Order: sequence, then C-alpha cells, then structure tokens
Amino acid sequence: MSSLLTESDLIHEAGVVWLENLEGLDYVRQALDKTRRRNTKPPYARDGRMVGYALLSEDASPDPDSGLYKRRVFFLLPHDRDSLPDGLYREGAPGEAVDPRTVLARQPGAKTCRSQSGSAAAVTSAGR
Repeated sequence: MSSLLTESDLIHEAGVVWLENLEGLDYVRQALDKTRRRNTKPPYARDGRMVGYALLSEDASPDPDSGLYKRRVFFLLPHDRDSLPDGLYREGAPGEAVDPRTVLARQPGAKTCRSQSGSAAAVTSAGR
C-alpha cells in the first residue's frame, strides 16, 4: 500500500504505540498494512524492524472483501540511517520517511530538517 499518507487514510486511528525510544531516530518509515486485528501488535514481514504501530478505534471497519483492517506501521530497514549513519541515507531520507516526533494519531508524520538531513543538521540549523 502507499506509504505517502493523508489524514483521510488515518481517520480511524485511536493512538500510536512506539516499541523503541525515539530519541536516537532521525526518521521512521510509515506505511499502511492490512492486519487481522485492530489493537494488538501487528505481524511484521519486512526486512529490518517495526518501531511502532497505530491502534484503531472501535468504529473502524475491516475491508468487506478481505476482512482485514488498514493500519499504519512504522519501521526501519537495515540500510537506514540509524543502523548505517554513513550509508545511503547519511543525507536525505526515503520518500516515506517522517520525523517520529511529528507523528500523532489521525495525522501523517511530517518531514523535518532532522528527518531529511540528520540530527546534526537539525542542531546546526536550530542554532542559526
């Protein structure tokens, strides 16, 4: 599913659960996944690791054809900046990357100086 999300994709979110401390993460990737349940930790089938997920409200309905719920999942891949600070995303970030500090239920995360250029760049631009 598309990972470039709008508020209309997230209208049934009731909260966000983080599985890791966000302090060391400049960005997380976000995507909509289809899951069987509304409010338990969803299964994770990508490389890398899940760092968070959305909880859905009681009025969220599953897809009538599949019986699955669309839920936002936050993850990082093995080649992301947190694992390889001098790698591919030393500068820049994947298209679906957002600053986890901007993530709220029912609102897509935002790109920030930190998510796009790293925490060192965010500190430098804040000091100007």
